[in-house]
Amino acid sequence: MYLKPKIIVCNVDEKSLPEGNKYSDVCKKKFSEENIIIVCADIENQIMNLQEKDKKDFMLESGIKNTGLSNLIKTGYNIIGLNPFFSSTPKETRAWTIEKNSKAVDAAGVIHTDFKKKFIRAETVSHEDFIKYKGLNECKTAGKLRLEGKDYLVNDGDVIYFRVGS
Repeated sequence: MYLKPKIIVCNVDEKSLPEGNKYSDVCKKKFSEENIIIVCADIENQIMNLQEKDKKDFMLESGIKNTGLSNLIKTGYNIIGLNPFFSSTPKETRAWTIEKNSKAVDAAGVIHTDFKKKFIRAETVSHEDFIKYKGLNECKTAGKLRLEGKDYLVNDGDVIYFRVGS
């Protein structure tokens, strides 16, 4: 038994994705308690060199749901008990990190201490809906925007606009 959790990344050939091969199977048996991620570094390299639309098409054709890098990041966040959330304005969208099960008021404080002190509410939408509807205003029109209070537990990937007093 290890004191700290580990992530083990197994690099396999293209045809062994996503399940792995006999070598990764041995690794899964030996380290059954650990987080094991199967990747093909060659495919990852190809994906990273494509334009966004081409990435999606290539991954769909190859039967890949998420990149190995994405899986590694999500697993890492999960192991250390963190969740990302996003703030978004017309000029920029920015990622922030909080501990899992953090309240909206505490997430606001990550952005600015005054946001925590003067918190009114959090206008919240999932990142999937934010992308699908192309922004907070469009999510509001589609009825996907939720108004949440101080005690709301922020979900992994929420997009939040904080309303604060003056």
